Amino acid sequence: MSPPAGRPIEIAFDDNRRLPLLFGEHNANLARIERQLGVKLATRGNIVSIAGPAGSAEAARSVLAELWRRASSDEVVGPAEIDAALRLPHTEAPSSSDHRADVPVIRTRRKTIAARTPTQGAYLRAMAETELVIGTGPAGTGKTYLAVAQAVAALQNGAVDRIVISRPAIEAGERLGFLPGDLREKIDPYLRPIYDALNELITPEQVEKRIENGIIEIAPLAFMRGRTLAHCFVILDEAQNTTTVQMKMALTRLGEGSRMVVTGDPGQIDLPGGVRSGLVDAIEILQGVEGVSIVEFKDSDVVRLPLVARIIRAYAKATGRPA
Repeated sequence: MSPPAGRPIEIAFDDNRRLPLLFGEHNANLARIERQLGVKLATRGNIVSIAGPAGSAEAARSVLAELWRRASSDEVVGPAEIDAALRLPHTEAPSSSDHRADVPVIRTRRKTIAARTPTQGAYLRAMAETELVIGTGPAGTGKTYLAVAQAVAALQNGAVDRIVISRPAIEAGERLGFLPGDLREKIDPYLRPIYDALNELITPEQVEKRIENGIIEIAPLAFMRGRTLAHCFVILDEAQNTTTVQMKMALTRLGEGSRMVVTGDPGQIDLPGGVRSGLVDAIEILQGVEGVSIVEFKDSDVVRLPLVARIIRAYAKATGRPA
């Protein structure tokens, strides 16, 4: 049985010009919050009244406060942002202006990226505080995108001089030798998610310029052998497809003033049968090592379409693997 409804909560917003961003076209954003939380939202000028069970009404106030923070920063407010706000913990707050100021964010010159789930929050904090971060979990949880955003922010604020991004050249049973073109043309399709993130955060023209002058380096994992990477932000993506030898080689490239983020999904290993994943090995070996943070994403952290999370859970159930 649902808890009894408490007194309606009223929340006032101080900029009428931004209310359309918060409410959505034909109040679509408010309707989505009503459906998800089982509350009723009524508007009167710049005031929203929230009626419903006490816990649900308080959660709705929390969600509205987070969405107002986004609207006040001219950030997008839509279904994905509403769902993200619904996933974050809901706590009481005295006003909309100071609520959830502790939500971790990454600020680049083009945009500000806020954590959309508690695990993303832990991931952002780990990347800000720890020299080596290992982020594991299913596709769609933001592991790679957030790592690229953190790298761009570090480059722009002068914390590092370069960004180095690498992936092992093994993908879904295919091999680079079967692809036409030179090395960059062969490896580019596998690195497309990296380029997409960079182009969104910097602009394609600036990305190309920084690649040409070596400020951003995107290369296969084998190119890291024998190097010491100083004053760099290093991202090793799709690390589930590294061998144990490759992983140790990559982790020991870190030099003075550098940070590294390793991302991968242990449920999507494409290595030949019997070859142990370097990512799985590293997670076991590096537990509790000072300077290392390990953040595990779950299917509940998927920030793509809700259908994606349901697909991941269905496959996990069918294969007996954890989602």
